[in-house]
Amino acid sequence: MGERSTATIIGSGGFIGQALTRHLQAAGWTCILPSRDVAWPQCGVLHGHIFYCAGLTADFARRPADTIEAHVSLVSRVLQSEKYDSLVYLSSTRLYDGLPAGVEATEDLCFPVSPRKPRHLYDLSKLMGEAACLALGSGRARIARLASVYDSRGGDDGFLPQLLDKIAVTRRGGEIRLASSPAFSRDYVHMDDVVAGLVHIATKGKADIYNVASGKNIRNGALASLIQETSGRRIRFEPGNVPVDPPVIDVTRMACEFGWRPDSVAGKLSPLLSGLD
Repeated sequence: MGERSTATIIGSGGFIGQALTRHLQAAGWTCILPSRDVAWPQCGVLHGHIFYCAGLTADFARRPADTIEAHVSLVSRVLQSEKYDSLVYLSSTRLYDGLPAGVEATEDLCFPVSPRKPRHLYDLSKLMGEAACLALGSGRARIARLASVYDSRGGDDGFLPQLLDKIAVTRRGGEIRLASSPAFSRDYVHMDDVVAGLVHIATKGKADIYNVASGKNIRNGALASLIQETSGRRIRFEPGNVPVDPPVIDVTRMACEFGWRPDSVAGKLSPLLSGLD
């Protein structure tokens, strides 16, 4: 990297924001980390590449006003700032969950959403945030729809990060109980791949929306087998309903533009789990 690059990371205290900040600082970027009380839009301030990592996931239903503020209102104000090179808005592949199984989840699909469904508050707010980016970004805003992100260190409220936290405090031969079905499946993508992909989107992206995912769904049962074989911990699932399979996320756009080849869950976790006591 020649001239020192600048990034403004909104939501730098969150799971992804923290990892992205570490990644950029290690690469020599100047990182601006605005506090929550900063007033937007800002005029005359050079923001460089803005990464919009603010948002709610697990508790969106309990905090609807905060969800709308984080997903829609705040980003609409940030987008009206004058001096930035790009803005990458972190959205989610959870938007595809309402589509029929077997549908290829490309970035250009339309979504069946209803304001009467409480779950769709999340979807509608994310879609409105995406729409704000396209309407107000003057061609500089890009959208990254992230699959289920995990880190080798755990540390988040997602299923796999929480499971990794439980594994870390359970001794070899111990049992971990999960209130989930072994048939439940998700697309998991490692944090290392995510932060690298976000930088590519910000600095080289040509499209407006990208699926940042592995392109493969993995069932809880397969995760349990991997964990038991490599770490010696036993996984027991509590009885529950068999969920509908989510669509497979299409990552052709990321692969064509950036040579996107994210690591598999087994490739990332096997060395880590096999070394645990």
